[in-house]
Amino acid sequence: MRTVRFHENGEPADVLRLETAPVPEPGPDRIRIAVHACGLAPADWALCRGLFPRTLPRGIGYDVSGTVEAVGAGVTDVAVGDRVFGTADFAGQPSAGAADRAVLDRWFAVPEGLDLTLAATLPMALSTASWHLARLGLTEDTTILINGAGTTIGYAAVQIALIGGARVIATAGETYAERLRTLGATVVGYGDGLAERVKALDAGRVDVAFDTAPPNGALPQLIEIVDGDPQRVLTCSDLAAAAELGVRDSFHEDPAIRTDEDRFTVFPEFARLAAEGRFTVPIAGTFPLTDWRKALDISLTGHAHGKLLLLPGADSGRGPTVSG
Repeated sequence: MRTVRFHENGEPADVLRLETAPVPEPGPDRIRIAVHACGLAPADWALCRGLFPRTLPRGIGYDVSGTVEAVGAGVTDVAVGDRVFGTADFAGQPSAGAADRAVLDRWFAVPEGLDLTLAATLPMALSTASWHLARLGLTEDTTILINGAGTTIGYAAVQIALIGGARVIATAGETYAERLRTLGATVVGYGDGLAERVKALDAGRVDVAFDTAPPNGALPQLIEIVDGDPQRVLTCSDLAAAAELGVRDSFHEDPAIRTDEDRFTVFPEFARLAAEGRFTVPIAGTFPLTDWRKALDISLTGHAHGKLLLLPGADSGRGPTVSG
């Protein structure tokens, strides 16, 4: 099969290559799918650079959807031919989702009405957004500011918070501002003067802030917005500034719950909402597997404006997987 992977750490454009590898076999509590779609994310490039080092070679692509081809020992909830979406076992395999076939360590049924391409946008955005919002303790009485609502994680977080009954102030550019307003968020522009713009909304007390934007110096303004308390701000992106300012970050939350299953318990509910058109992660572009480098170049600009997806079936000779 074809797979995109790296044999040494370094800049992704230098170390990644499309190559042929054996079709992986699913071990116990794993399944293998024929990949319909695979999402790419900045986390993939961090892995190339050495984040969470493991035995090489390693693949990229965490978010996947497709059709079950094989099941490992102990798997009883799916069968060959089922449509699923989930997460590639990038830690336990020498290839991941950016391939013709992938082994999954977590999977969920694709509900009727949800396209397989759309299903592949869900895992990372949904798990990351829902986990961080849970750490912030959102309730129906919470007012939250989500910084970087035009990112895939931020856009997901806005919807999750609104569905949960919270009041949402979202920072975003013009690409998604109107869509976010339609969802029910109050939208303000990001950048210098953010604290003043939020104050001018006269929206009352902002209880917590979730930062999903690429590092841009916004954390001091977020602290100001939440009455100067850095512990009411949580970031999943600007880890260096968080350490300096006393802001909470993904990697320093309670380690006993950091990899908790609450990342995944919401998947069936939100897959159903996605099938009903009530939850979505924006797609910036889809590419055949052979065009993976084009997707990489767009991602590295930091301005993808949505999820970038590889569609291995589009150029594999087997034709795209039928979805719907």
